[in-house]
Amino acid sequence: MTPSVAHITIYGRDLRRMIEFYHDTLGFPLLTTDETFHFARLDGGSVAIGLAAGEPNPALGIHVGVHTGIGLSVPDVDAAYETLKAKGVTFSMPPTRQAWGGYRAMFVDPDANVVLLMPASEAER
Repeated sequence: MTPSVAHITIYGRDLRRMIEFYHDTLGFPLLTTDETFHFARLDGGSVAIGLAAGEPNPALGIHVGVHTGIGLSVPDVDAAYETLKAKGVTFSMPPTRQAWGGYRAMFVDPDANVVLLMPASEAER
């Protein structure tokens, strides 16, 4: 058996604000929204992205304002950086060549969750 990642969840405090950022600003297609459960699902390509709103509770695995470990692949990191910066996205690290050779940028969502931008060519390795 070789598993693959099918779904990830990003936690924040306000579902509408999360949807505005991940759908409206970043451009992920919105699949479903459930206001009752404070949850939305986005099409992230081969991985579905869940947005869950609520108060942080590390005992339940609900973390807000953390480095997510999520890397978004884009054809051109520099172009994506300029486009997102023009939309008001806050970057904690501009496009930077890493000591190990990779090329990354990091931005934060409205709840200070950190997300990586990486070239598609590196994501395919």
